[in-house]
Amino acid sequence: MPARCFDAQVFSRTQVAPAIHRLTVRWPETVPMPHAGQFCMLRAWGRDEAPLLSRPISVHEAYPIRGDEPICENGQPLQLVTFLFEVKGRGTGCLAQLEAGDTLQITGPAGNGFDFSGLAKGTKVALVGGGIGTAPLYQAARELAAMGIRADVYYGFRDEPYEMEPYRHTAGVVRVATDSGRVGFHGFVTQMLKPEEYDLVVCCGPEVMMRRVAAMCAQQNTRCLVSLEKKMACGIGACLGCTCKTKSGEGKSVCKHGPVFDAKEVFE
Repeated sequence: MPARCFDAQVFSRTQVAPAIHRLTVRWPETVPMPHAGQFCMLRAWGRDEAPLLSRPISVHEAYPIRGDEPICENGQPLQLVTFLFEVKGRGTGCLAQLEAGDTLQITGPAGNGFDFSGLAKGTKVALVGGGIGTAPLYQAARELAAMGIRADVYYGFRDEPYEMEPYRHTAGVVRVATDSGRVGFHGFVTQMLKPEEYDLVVCCGPEVMMRRVAAMCAQQNTRCLVSLEKKMACGIGACLGCTCKTKSGEGKSVCKHGPVFDAKEVFE
């Protein structure tokens, strides 16, 4: 289904860590709810306030799904979508200034997310993330939990983890690595992972980390899905600015054909 362009109202915006913000918007009932791994193009600036382009931000949480307690306002249940993002420049800096009641422009939901439709209850799944790459994996954990699958979580951060508490209600084992050793395991998240213990590994984060995870999974014949990050202009596959190489030699747009790919397709 093609992405839609619409205005959305901010429900809340909070800073959860240095340069990391959680932005929740009221999601229109006329627009399909996004799934784990999908993203939206966000913008909240006028023509005189370039940057020119919208910013692609992963969906962190789409509410509600099966099992969620309803959040109501004036007796009416709300549909909410949350984005977790890092301030890296002017565009994300503008998004970080939004407050409840403000309006922003959204194109989405876009891209192909994590396809869990064929998984049976009891499937062993690991979620592996690094830094802000953990953002789309929370919705993945929620959708898996709704299917009766409590995924194990392996996350890496530079120094201080963030947005980890909600996993107590959705995940199985939760393990954290930090570069500084301040919290959890002192080292790389890949040092904690044993792919042979899982049927599926779902990964998002720095490319060097994802390549390592993909290689480890290939050695153990464990299926691995990766969510790629590329600079995007249109977000719908029209400009071909986010093309990635594939094993077949064919270039594919990360925004249209991804951002989720089978690791064997994009990593050698």
